[in-house]
Amino acid sequence: MPGTRNRSSYQQLNDEDFEGDEGNGQSQDSFDDVDEETVPAESNGNVRQEDEMRGKSPPRRFSKTCVKNVFTVLLIFIYLVLTAVAIFLAYQTISDFLNKLSQPVMSVSYKEVDSFSPPGIALFPNDAQLLSCKHHYHDNIPPLVDPGTPQEGDCEITEVTFFGPFTERKQKRAVVVRGPSDVKNKELIFMQFSQNETQEDFSAISYMLFAKFSDLIESANKSEFMRDCERNYSMWTFSGGFRTWVKMSLVKTSGRRSEAVEFRQESGVVKFNDKRSESEQTVQLFFVVFEWRDPYIQEIRLIVTANPWSSIGILCVVFMALFKAANFAKLTVKWIIKMRKRHLKHKARELNSIS
Repeated sequence: MPGTRNRSSYQQLNDEDFEGDEGNGQSQDSFDDVDEETVPAESNGNVRQEDEMRGKSPPRRFSKTCVKNVFTVLLIFIYLVLTAVAIFLAYQTISDFLNKLSQPVMSVSYKEVDSFSPPGIALFPNDAQLLSCKHHYHDNIPPLVDPGTPQEGDCEITEVTFFGPFTERKQKRAVVVRGPSDVKNKELIFMQFSQNETQEDFSAISYMLFAKFSDLIESANKSEFMRDCERNYSMWTFSGGFRTWVKMSLVKTSGRRSEAVEFRQESGVVKFNDKRSESEQTVQLFFVVFEWRDPYIQEIRLIVTANPWSSIGILCVVFMALFKAANFAKLTVKWIIKMRKRHLKHKARELNSIS
């Protein structure tokens, strides 16, 4: 009786547990327990070994390898960007150097002097006649005495005839006057010309300035010298019936191979109050004054700002960066190949152990 009661109660408990497992969806766990109990010892060892092999480090190792590969690719991308920037910097440096080499910068400086070398003042009066030429100081020009009549002068004058460079068949006459030199005491030259009635609508006298009067005196061929001056220097004019005040300034330009000298001028015009009789006014009068504007010589120098040594230094740094980037890329590729081989070796070893 006790054995029968125990058997029936065990069967009833077992049936209740089974029904409870079905209601709670946990029958699979009970089956697994049963399978584990019924599996032989040999097969149980193999299954546990497989589970241990699955739960081991390969997933972690794969994740670490993936992170390393992503990091390596990112580094390669950064070095490629830096290499592109270095190449662009090298190109920009070379182009800037060539641009500065072909386009020099103008440097302007002023040199103060007490006196200038006497310039040459070449006048082309055509039919006009030089009446007087005198030196004065401190802008003190005395009143005119008998304008229109020849007067005594103290200028050094040379007359030159030559054929112009642009009108070879027409002979020209130049009256060359030694210009003022004492800029400190404001030396000036006052000249007076006269011209009879002309058929032209406008009357003017052309003039030209060149650097040194002594160059004309010392030249072997004065005609050829004046011809070259007219080809290289600018021409100006002053009109009749006025006093034209010309203030000169000297500009020296130093280029790469040669130096050039030119004059710049400021001119002012004052009307002449003609007090002569009507019969005498048929002769037109010209008045001109030449003076230095200030005691400064303007010197213009062409300076090449391109420094080859700085450009070479920048290029050396750029090429060193390129070399380092190439070396790093080479080592990175070798490291990737090595890690790939190691990963394949570990994978083959795991497959061999599983089999």
